[in-house]
Amino acid sequence: MTRKLFVSTALPYANGPFHIGHIMEYIQADVWVRFQRLCGHEVIFVGADDAHGAPIMLKAEAERITPQELVGRIAAGRPRYLQGFHLGYDHWYSTDSPENTALSQDVYRRLKAAGFIYSKAVEQFFDPVKGMFLPDRYIKGECPNCHSKDQYGDACEVCSTVYSPTELINPYSTLSGVAPVLRTSDHFFFRLSDPRCTAFLKDWLDTPGRLQGQVVNKAREWLTGEGAQALADWDISREAPYFGIPIPDAPGKYFYVWLDAPIGYLAALQHYFTTGKARAAGEPRSFEEFLSAPDTEQIHFIGKDIIYFHTLFWPAMLHFAGAPYRVPSHVYVHGFITVSGEKMSKSRGTGISPLRYLEVGMNAEWLRYYIAAKLNARVEDLDFNPDDFLVRVNSDLIGKYVNIASRASNFITRHFGGELRYAPQADGFSAEARAAAKSVAEAYEGREFGRAMRDIMAVADRINQDFDARQPWVLAKDPQRRAELQQVCSQALAGFHLLSVLLAPVLPQTAERVARQLFGMDRAFRWSDATTRPGRINPYQHLMTRVDMKQLDALFDVESPGAAPAVAAAPAGAASVPATDGVLSIDDFRKVDLRVARIARAEFVEGSDKLLRLTLDLGNETRNVFAGIKAAYDPSTLTGRLTVMVANLAPRKMKFGVSEGMVLAASGGAGLYLLSPDSGATPGMRIS
Repeated sequence: MTRKLFVSTALPYANGPFHIGHIMEYIQADVWVRFQRLCGHEVIFVGADDAHGAPIMLKAEAERITPQELVGRIAAGRPRYLQGFHLGYDHWYSTDSPENTALSQDVYRRLKAAGFIYSKAVEQFFDPVKGMFLPDRYIKGECPNCHSKDQYGDACEVCSTVYSPTELINPYSTLSGVAPVLRTSDHFFFRLSDPRCTAFLKDWLDTPGRLQGQVVNKAREWLTGEGAQALADWDISREAPYFGIPIPDAPGKYFYVWLDAPIGYLAALQHYFTTGKARAAGEPRSFEEFLSAPDTEQIHFIGKDIIYFHTLFWPAMLHFAGAPYRVPSHVYVHGFITVSGEKMSKSRGTGISPLRYLEVGMNAEWLRYYIAAKLNARVEDLDFNPDDFLVRVNSDLIGKYVNIASRASNFITRHFGGELRYAPQADGFSAEARAAAKSVAEAYEGREFGRAMRDIMAVADRINQDFDARQPWVLAKDPQRRAELQQVCSQALAGFHLLSVLLAPVLPQTAERVARQLFGMDRAFRWSDATTRPGRINPYQHLMTRVDMKQLDALFDVESPGAAPAVAAAPAGAASVPATDGVLSIDDFRKVDLRVARIARAEFVEGSDKLLRLTLDLGNETRNVFAGIKAAYDPSTLTGRLTVMVANLAPRKMKFGVSEGMVLAASGGAGLYLLSPDSGATPGMRIS
C-alpha cells in the first residue's frame, strides 16, 4: 500500500547561516525520505525559516535594515547548502508569510472560541535602558529550582525546569546588563494546564510508537510534575515592538514566536499546494483535504532541545484547533553533534562550517555517509572525529564499495564487450539480495541508519572476499577459463548493483550515476531493483575519490576566511556573548581571565603566511600560543616583551599544533599593534 507522507524538519532561525547541527538533522530526514520514495511511497518534504522574534528584530536594527531585509538575505543563501548536500526538499518557505499569518490567526481564533485562550495582567520585565519589554531569552539569572547561574528567562538548561522570567533570582538584561524593572501588561495564555489538555496529552504520549521511549519519559515528567515542574499555561503573546504576527483582536500585541513557528510547517505545506507543485507531483487533493485525510502521515524530525514545544504545546494546540489540523503521527528526536568529543564552538575550533566543507572541495556524500553510519533511533549525541571520518569513508566507500566496480568492470568491458553472464550456481543471488534488502529496509524505516550501513558493508565484504578468492587476474591469463572470468566478474557487479540500490538513500548522486552511466538505465534506482541482476554494463567511469588529510586540515584551518582569529582585536572581543546581544554585562566580562604574559620566545611557523608561535611566560607556567601577527612583527623584536593574553580560553588544535590562549592586539587602517601593560607589571598578574 502506498503511504502518503508529510515530512518536515525543525525550522532554523533566520538570523544566520546553517550550522553543522542543522545539516545533520536535514541529512537524517533526507535519508529517511529518499528511502520512502525509493519504495514507491508519496512524500511531501518541506522546510522553512523561523523568521520572527526579538533577536531578528534587534539584529536588523543593529544593521540598520528591516527585519524582512535581514530574513531575505539569509534566505538567499539557503539553496547553496540544500543543493550542496543533496537535500531533496520539495519546498522551502518562511514563517514570515501570508500563509503563516492566516493559519496562526485561524488557530488562535479556534482555540479562543473553544475556551483555551484567556488574558490576564502580568508583571513583565522591562529594560529601562533599551526601552522595551524583554523577551525571555534576553533575561538571565539564577534558576529558581536548581540555582544554576546565568540561565535564560524561560527555561533552565541545567535542570530543564520551565518557569516565568519573574521567578529568576537576581535577573539582568542581556541587552544592557542592568537589572530590569517590572511593569504590568495584559498577556494572552493558552490553557495548557486545562484538564482537557492534560487528559489528551496523556493519551497522546501513551500511543505506542508515536515517540521514542526516552522522549515519552521526559514529556511525562513535565506533564505530571508538581511545584516548579508542574505543567503551566503558555504565554503566547508579546508586546510591541516585536517582529511577528499580530494578534487579530489585540492591537499592539503579537504572537510569541513559538506559537507561529511550528504552524510554519503547515504554512510551507500550504504554499506548496497553492503554487501548484503538489498537483504537478500528482497530488489531486487540496491542502485541507490532504492535511486532514486519515491516510496522511505527519512526521517531524527535531533536536532534543525542543522536545517540550513539540510533544506538549504543539500537539495540544493542533488537537483543540480541530480539523483540518491534526496531531503529528510521529515526532522523531535526535541528539546533538559534537566534534572530537567537544560541544561545537567556533572560538575553540571545535565547530564545522558546512559552507567551508563545500568550499574546500569535500564530497557532500562523504558527510552523508559518515553521519548515517553513526545515527540510530535513540536520542544520542553524534561525534564527528576527523581521523575516524577519514578512515571510515576511505575504507567503506572507496576500499569496499567503489573498489568492486573499478576492479570487476575492467575485465568485463575489456574481454566481453560489457556483457554480464552468471554461473548456474549463482541462482541463489535473488534470495540473498532479498534478505539483505529486507534487513536494510527495516533499519532505514526504523531510522537505525548505523545498522543499515553495517549490514551493507558486511555484504560488500563478502563480495570482495569472494572476488579475491576467485582471483580474476589469474583467470584472465588463461583463455580456457574466460567463461569463469566472466561469471566471477558478473557476480561481483551484480553485488555492486545491489549495494548501489541499498546505499541510494545516503549516496543519491553516486547511486544515480551508477544506474545511468554504468548500468545504462534510463532512470534512477528503485528499491525493487535490489533483487534484479543487470545484463550489461557500460565502461566504468570514476565515481569517488578518497578523503585527503589536507582537506580536513583546510576544513579546520583557522587562517581561512570565516574562521576564528588567532589574535583578538580588543579585550571585549574575547568574551563569549551572542552576536545579537551587543552589550556585555559586568558578570560576562569578569569571565574573561586576562593576564600579563612575557614573550619568552617568538618564532616563525613553517608553512604559515600569517602566524607566529609565541611561548608565553605566565610566572608559574608557560603557554604555547599561535598569533596572526607575522605581517606586523619580526619575531626577534618580541622576545622579552610584555603583552596581554586571554588565559582561560580553551586549548585549540590547529594545523600547526595546539594553541593554549590568545594574545590581544588593536588593529586599524594604520596597522596591527600588540597590547602591552605599563612598566612594573609582572608575568601572571590578572588584569581587571
